[in-house]
Amino acid sequence: MKVLRIILLALLVIVVVIAIGGFVIYNDTTRGPLPQHNGTISVSGLTAPVEILRDPYGVPHIYAANLSDLYFAQGYTQAQDRWWQMEFWRHIGRGAIQELTGKNDALMGTDVFIRTAGWYRAAQRDIENLQQIDPETISHLQSFTDGINAYITSRPADDLALEYRLLGITGVNITIEPWTIVDSAAWGKVMSWNLTGSYGRELIRASLFENLGEDMANDYTPPYPYGEMPTIVFPEDLPISEESLAQANALIEAARTAPPSLRVAGGLHAASTISDYGVGSNNWVATDSMTESGMPLMANDPHLGIQMPSIWYEVGLHCQPVSETCPLDVVGFTFSASPGVVIGHNARIAWAVTNVGADVQDLYRITVNPDNPLQYMYNGEWTDMTVYDETIQFGDGEPPITIQVRETVWGPIINDNDIDPDTGELLGFNNEDPLALRWVGHDASTLIKSIGMINRASNWEEFREALTYWTIPSQNFVYADVDGNIGYQTPGAIPYRAPNHDGLSPVDGSSDEFAWRGYIPFDNLPRVFNPERDYIATANQAVVPLEYYDQLADIIGEDANYLLSYDWSYGYRGARIVELMEALAPHTPETYAQIHGDNKSLAAQAIIPFLNDISFDDATVTEARDWLAAWNFQQDMDSAEAVLWNVFLYKLIDAVFADQLPEDISASDHQAFSVSVMMSEPDNVWWDDITTTDTIETRDDILRRVFEQSWADATAAYGTDRTAWRWGAVHTATFVSNPLGLSGISLIEDMVNRGPFETAGGSEIVNATGSGSDFTVDALPSMRMIVDVGNFENSRTIHTTGQSGHPFSDHYSDMTDMWRNIEYKPMLWTRQQVEAAAESTLTLTPGS
Repeated sequence: MKVLRIILLALLVIVVVIAIGGFVIYNDTTRGPLPQHNGTISVSGLTAPVEILRDPYGVPHIYAANLSDLYFAQGYTQAQDRWWQMEFWRHIGRGAIQELTGKNDALMGTDVFIRTAGWYRAAQRDIENLQQIDPETISHLQSFTDGINAYITSRPADDLALEYRLLGITGVNITIEPWTIVDSAAWGKVMSWNLTGSYGRELIRASLFENLGEDMANDYTPPYPYGEMPTIVFPEDLPISEESLAQANALIEAARTAPPSLRVAGGLHAASTISDYGVGSNNWVATDSMTESGMPLMANDPHLGIQMPSIWYEVGLHCQPVSETCPLDVVGFTFSASPGVVIGHNARIAWAVTNVGADVQDLYRITVNPDNPLQYMYNGEWTDMTVYDETIQFGDGEPPITIQVRETVWGPIINDNDIDPDTGELLGFNNEDPLALRWVGHDASTLIKSIGMINRASNWEEFREALTYWTIPSQNFVYADVDGNIGYQTPGAIPYRAPNHDGLSPVDGSSDEFAWRGYIPFDNLPRVFNPERDYIATANQAVVPLEYYDQLADIIGEDANYLLSYDWSYGYRGARIVELMEALAPHTPETYAQIHGDNKSLAAQAIIPFLNDISFDDATVTEARDWLAAWNFQQDMDSAEAVLWNVFLYKLIDAVFADQLPEDISASDHQAFSVSVMMSEPDNVWWDDITTTDTIETRDDILRRVFEQSWADATAAYGTDRTAWRWGAVHTATFVSNPLGLSGISLIEDMVNRGPFETAGGSEIVNATGSGSDFTVDALPSMRMIVDVGNFENSRTIHTTGQSGHPFSDHYSDMTDMWRNIEYKPMLWTRQQVEAAAESTLTLTPGS
């Protein structure tokens, strides 16, 4: 018996030792990467001490005596909290994602395309240009880079991010390279590309025109409803005569009905290249009569693809003291890979952005020399292409591959190096129907310089001067200052084209006939200062009324095409924001929060009434129709009607378009506006279901069939008790971390992902989300900000997840519930505010 007790005791000790060892390993793996936020750290590269105070949500406020140390500490701090995100992002910019994942068929096409498109080569041009024209910006960028490298070299890889150790277990060996200034510039190219996807829409239009003809193509992508939906700049704020309206209308119509290209490139699939139209961004600003205080109030909520951690990093950068040589005193949002503040306010001004969607990409059909694939026809001569060898490495030790990228005077041949969908084989050069891409982003950009100047601007004139360097991506900037002024400015290098080149479809690239004629001068880009209505609202709708284009023709010349874009959001969000701005005035931060959280679907309001005159054989279906017709059109989380409406909408869009669309195009919820327009055309050819050869369907036939099927499908999926349905239960957001969040291993995915979370809103709603027909959210308001310019201490923000990129940090996802419930945290401003709320204080001191 005594021996048995000894054996049992020994076994217990062994189990305890194993358990303790396992806990130590687990704790070291999960908690080891968490950075030091309190105390003092000696860091080589600083010239003076820097203080970093973090608020209860982990938002850092950095206090430094000079700009070099301030940018250094920003790089250090952002690497502390978001290093893996930065690592992943720079591999996106380089087209080197498989260095982090190992060879992966699903990612091969992405890496190859990014290399072909040349994002990193373009970033190198940015840096070379800045080195020549602006050594000061390069110096600040280098300080930021030095801070990043100071942090990542202070720890072993396993203590930088959980991902290194877990990926290492799978056989992926990642070499951590020093951060470079080009890596930061490359992230600017990634974002610029994501916000300027017009070339994919060129392919769609070409396919529509070729396969369906002009009328059906225009019904599928109707022009912006000028006069029905608001523009950002109201007509009364344009100093243009009214008689120019007819001429401007003619210009837009000519662009809309221009002939298409002959074919869509075989190597590009339009459905996979087009952006999600249903998601955009909102911002608005008001002053004087429109605010309770009489001082400006500003709001912003950029709508971007769902990410884990948040795409945004919130930070305060404070010179102590503020001086001529150290002028920064700014708070707001940036990207972890970028220095400065992209959206926010300083002591004098505030600014916010949404995407313009300017057409800054064109496709050119290339004629390749049949005897030499490295030459193309240009202006009557065979011209040599520039050829780049791009080698793609794999983190799992698989042999690297090298592709060749051919570049023309227009840009790279974008449909080279396609991948065979059956074999996965790289197909090399496309000499059958090659397309070259002209993109403003390939030109040297001064974006980083612009951000630094915005951060230091103190008035409208200095703000606009800073925006002259904001070349891409073109954004809708709203502005406010402490003197009570508000304004709007479109910046960016926006081309104007030959009169026979609308930018809507690929054109012949064998000569300079279709070369861009130039860029619209900055002083002729849309702007407003202190508009008559005392407010400005942007939601990716058309920037200007039609008269603007005639004004450009008068100023620059008649012999050109000046269309800013054809691909606006159709104005549902813009119209609703304008409606609420008028209805809820005078405004406070609370009314702005109400607008942020508005879930009304104007698409539902436009389409559902057409069901009222439809007769149904089944009384239950009739009752369901009447129930839906009485809805307030708010897609709140608790809404039952929103469930049926969205089932109906997706089925309706599919029923109207899918039977007649070319195979390379699939309809999305963007076509809700197209359907709403066709509601007043009951015999439009799109209503006919061509799969029923003995019947020509009209609008009411399709509405009846689709609603009956929608009711049947909804009750089958969600139960027959419609009062128990909840939009939030089916419309959920899951924040997925790359790449481990897609590993297929539930233990790891649960460790790094968060969700699903019930979410309100929907497509083309102010509280905008994007999703597919299963309603899983894939894009959303990536942050929300309300700035009280009359009292900066009363400002507030929130973003989707949290400040930290470490899954076991308390700040990894501590904002998500607040975000989805339209709640906010304080946007701290003064040193007194920050010190009173500080959760931690870290001092960086100069080291040897």
